[in-house]
Amino acid sequence: MIIITGTKYEAVLEEVNHRKILFPEYGKNRALLKEFVRSLKGDEIIVTASLELMDLLLMNFRGNENLVVYSNTGEALTFNEAYGLRKYLDFDLRGGKSGESSKVSVLFVEGKTDSKFFKAAYKKVFGFKESRSKGIPENLKLMERLFERDNYELIVKDDSYIAIIPSEGNSGVIRNLGNFLRAMEVFAFMVNKIGLAIDIDDGREHVMESITGKLSLFKYKKSGDRFIVGDTTIIPLLIGAKIELNPCVEWQKPAVEDFMLAVLQADGTLEKIERAINILCIDLKRKLKPKEVIYLAMAAKKFWGNLEGFYEMMIMRTPRWKMERILKKGGIYDKMREVVP
Repeated sequence: MIIITGTKYEAVLEEVNHRKILFPEYGKNRALLKEFVRSLKGDEIIVTASLELMDLLLMNFRGNENLVVYSNTGEALTFNEAYGLRKYLDFDLRGGKSGESSKVSVLFVEGKTDSKFFKAAYKKVFGFKESRSKGIPENLKLMERLFERDNYELIVKDDSYIAIIPSEGNSGVIRNLGNFLRAMEVFAFMVNKIGLAIDIDDGREHVMESITGKLSLFKYKKSGDRFIVGDTTIIPLLIGAKIELNPCVEWQKPAVEDFMLAVLQADGTLEKIERAINILCIDLKRKLKPKEVIYLAMAAKKFWGNLEGFYEMMIMRTPRWKMERILKKGGIYDKMREVVP
């Protein structure tokens, strides 16, 4: 199956006019669209500007043998790539003209608490602000709806933007990297830098192998521990800090949680709840997990919101010099600064 999108589809159709062309009508409700999709055999060529229809086709005919062709550039995505762009990045597969590019970086992180941590850290240490008044830069217009959701952050300083996008774990970060690079090729847009914030719980070498494995699908150059694809620099931001804590706290693996524990240690909260940690350790007959300690700290602070809100509040209340010192000690300050476009 081939889906053709974009405004220059007639030129593409000239090359495939020997096959049946289907133009689904506008205005069909979802039930009718589902019925239409069920009637297809999988060898059709379909021209459409309906994202709803595209989503149904991608779900029903997923695979690398089927293609989405963007007629404006003549480049193509596999259905698997297009499905990933729709599901995880809310990418507009219809494409469209983009105006003058801004200085933009994309930072893929593992989860929603990570996105709040990095958003707050960039605001506190590097002077970024919420981007609501400035809107979405042209480079990210094809993902505009993404930033209407909670935990997908867009921040700005002067005319430089950072989009912080949670990605469902280490594998999600690598998956989004590959799909985003493919989208830039097909839809002819670019960002200056892509940061990859990944916990190195399986070891630094394993993480770097995963990144280079994904980049092997593209023409890339290596420069130190960075990678360059076209005009975009890819910066691995590997998280491997270990915070020395009360012996009743079990350190499990490097994670953003370690930086939050360092923040709580810096403001004296961990010292205040040390007795509670020790009592719980005895009562539970096991060491506490880092996240359990953070929940204890939330109770001690009388904070009744969610974990992400607590991360943001604590970082914004921490003096800049302390936060900067925590990031430097954890080995990510310089990489965070590099991600700034």
